[in-house]
Amino acid sequence: MKFGVVIFPGSNCDEDIIYVLEKIMGQGVVRLWHKDHDLQNVDFIILPGGFSFGDYLRSGAIAKFSPIMQEVIHFANKGGYVMGICNGFQILAEAGLVPGAFLHNSRRKFICRNIYLKPETTNSLITSLLDTQKALKIPIAHGEGNYFASADVLKKMKDHDQILFRYCDETGNVTPDSNPNGSLENIAGICNQTRNVFGLMPHPERASDALLSNQDGLGIFESILQTVKA
Repeated sequence: MKFGVVIFPGSNCDEDIIYVLEKIMGQGVVRLWHKDHDLQNVDFIILPGGFSFGDYLRSGAIAKFSPIMQEVIHFANKGGYVMGICNGFQILAEAGLVPGAFLHNSRRKFICRNIYLKPETTNSLITSLLDTQKALKIPIAHGEGNYFASADVLKKMKDHDQILFRYCDETGNVTPDSNPNGSLENIAGICNQTRNVFGLMPHPERASDALLSNQDGLGIFESILQTVKA
């Protein structure tokens, strides 16, 4: 596959995701600057984590107006695969490519630590190979990770199996204490209704290398490659 990683001013996880895709997964990657209009015929677009435009206003609110987002939205609306991680998830929400919005963490503090993540379904490109009974240890790093959606939107998401990940404890139990940021119903990752746009707050690219003694995030990338290949 050919991946495109969009880089905004303030992105700081772009090289992390590029490293995983190129060096670990053996895939082709192109860097897409936020002012570009040419997607270079990529098969899959990733919006990485970081602090696009310094996270002024709301996180992702300025980045959604970058020229390349016109192309990303058009690509997604035609069925192209797009994944946003952390700030990338926030940008997807601001651009209306996934439902919901983000608030400041419930404790009003930036959080940077490992959490546990429970896959809720295998019915998506990025979770197809994951074990829904296994808790994944994945890092988070955000100040506005508190996911929110209205009751009507939440019901529609549940009806269409759009909730992909929830925060959980080490044994896979979804509890209030395992929710690091106050997210509605412990939601940590979702997809759109047509199941081609994915957003998650935790950083699987930071848990995909044996050198880090944690490869719990690798299954997300393996799911992408194996499902598309199949």
